Amino acid sequence: MDVGAATRDRIREQALALFTDRGYVTASLREIADRVGITKASLYYHYSSKQELLVAVVQPLLAQWREVVVEAEASPHSPETVRRTLCRCVDTMLAHRTVANLFLRDTAGILPALAPLIDEVVETNRRLRDWLAGPAPSQVARIRAVAVLDLLRVALTAGATLGDVPDSLVRQTLLESAELVLSGRP
Repeated sequence: MDVGAATRDRIREQALALFTDRGYVTASLREIADRVGITKASLYYHYSSKQELLVAVVQPLLAQWREVVVEAEASPHSPETVRRTLCRCVDTMLAHRTVANLFLRDTAGILPALAPLIDEVVETNRRLRDWLAGPAPSQVARIRAVAVLDLLRVALTAGATLGDVPDSLVRQTLLESAELVLSGRP
């Protein structure tokens, strides 16, 4: 990894920590630069604004989410591919809980800054919901797909809301619950 990429990674890591601790609006680029051990001018070399830095912090989650959806859409809708897709959804959410905590901590502050990404997020979620509902879905199947996506979002907040519950148990329980909701079995 080149020095510039390593610096960008450190900037993103420290920005996420500071945004989560203090809130996006309250955190300053000066504080982030100080945590990384660079000047504010150097930080601006890598990220031209605090908004651009926030987008860079959130982008890995969004990129992985898009990959899940693209892979699902390229697969036939079967119980095996639905389970694989659900697993990837939960794993993605568990892997990016720190970013989710930022949303929990400072929703009002970050949503306006992420406005350029909102349409893409909504569209990606719609595509996943439609795929989970299956081909020629009934109204009930569509409702179940919406419910499953809401259910799986628990993985994003599990650390903050469930504390010491191990990720493996969160994963297993959410997958079982999602499959039950989609199947309609009692």
